[in-house]
Amino acid sequence: MPRHEQIRCRYAHCDDDVPDGWAVYPLDGWHGAKGYVLWSEHMTNGRAKGAQFERDVARMCHSSLGFDAKRDLEQYRSGDRGDLIGVPGWVIECKRYASGSTYRDEWWAQVTKAADAAMCEPVLIYKFDRQPVRCVVFLSAINPDYWGKDDVATVSFDTWCMIVREGLTDEDRRPNDPRGVSQPVVRGNGSA
Repeated sequence: MPRHEQIRCRYAHCDDDVPDGWAVYPLDGWHGAKGYVLWSEHMTNGRAKGAQFERDVARMCHSSLGFDAKRDLEQYRSGDRGDLIGVPGWVIECKRYASGSTYRDEWWAQVTKAADAAMCEPVLIYKFDRQPVRCVVFLSAINPDYWGKDDVATVSFDTWCMIVREGLTDEDRRPNDPRGVSQPVVRGNGSA
């Protein structure tokens, strides 16, 4: 059984109607002799499922970009932080849900708030069951002509990785440098 699943149990009588999706297990001893049974169903713990997706995205970042991205546990204490740290210049927010077709506005607002605080680019990485991983970025991350506009693009994870790699080699001025001089990009091992 995957780590993000839990089992919910209910004590009931054998004459009760069993809800769909529940398994029935007979009980031993006095309770069993009186006709009592145990119902159980597998249920998904949403927080554990989200944490597992964060770990999966961190592994994908390492595999595709070579950065040792890891979960930012400070995110639970401070509301203006992303889920993952370790990809230079980016604040990463991860969302994993069972159903849906596109991201929610509040998810994008959350990551843009964190990115503004960190002076980085935001990326919202999300996935619904039986659908591919999708990434939302400002259009200016793809085309600088859109700088300062709120237009966004939804791209695949591989496309986002390409955007990250292109940005790491870009010699454009960093907006947070007061001298207006390009800053060296720090790679995953700490060297410029």
